[in-house]
Amino acid sequence: MASLSSPVCDFGRPALDFDLPGVDGKRHTLASARGPKGLLVMFICNHCPYVKAVLDRILRDTRDLAVLGIGSIAIMSNDPSDYPEDSWPNMEKIARERAFPFPYVLDESQAVAKAYGAVCTPDFFGYNAKLELQYRGRLDESRREAAAESARRELFEAMQQVALSGKGPEQQIPSIGCSIKWH
Repeated sequence: MASLSSPVCDFGRPALDFDLPGVDGKRHTLASARGPKGLLVMFICNHCPYVKAVLDRILRDTRDLAVLGIGSIAIMSNDPSDYPEDSWPNMEKIARERAFPFPYVLDESQAVAKAYGAVCTPDFFGYNAKLELQYRGRLDESRREAAAESARRELFEAMQQVALSGKGPEQQIPSIGCSIKWH
């Protein structure tokens, strides 16, 4: 299982539109996912140990960000043929069991992941109210195991700053995770 790091933030890069099916039976777009203060686009999957290690924190932070006006969406772009845990039925199951507070959508063609330049799971893209990229960093110092409970909430703090000022922090540490499983 290859482990990759995301590239450095390309500040100001515009969010790209998408129209993807969600496990909730609805279609989700950039416009429907955004909040009044911004948007967090997350590329995740079900099987990745890096995602599993931080899923509780992702759920906590997206709930807290919603209160600040930041919308969130999780996109699954992996080819599930070699990773059945990433199948549509398993996406539905985990979203239901864990009560995802955001849409969980499938990028079956992988076009959205390619357009965004996603490289790993988890890979986080934080946008301001103008949908300009302001954060491309990690959730926290977790790796294949969750960091200590006292770990700094880097993604939450960055997106809180984006909600308040429209600008992300200059210093960002790239996310690390499993490579996206391309067709």
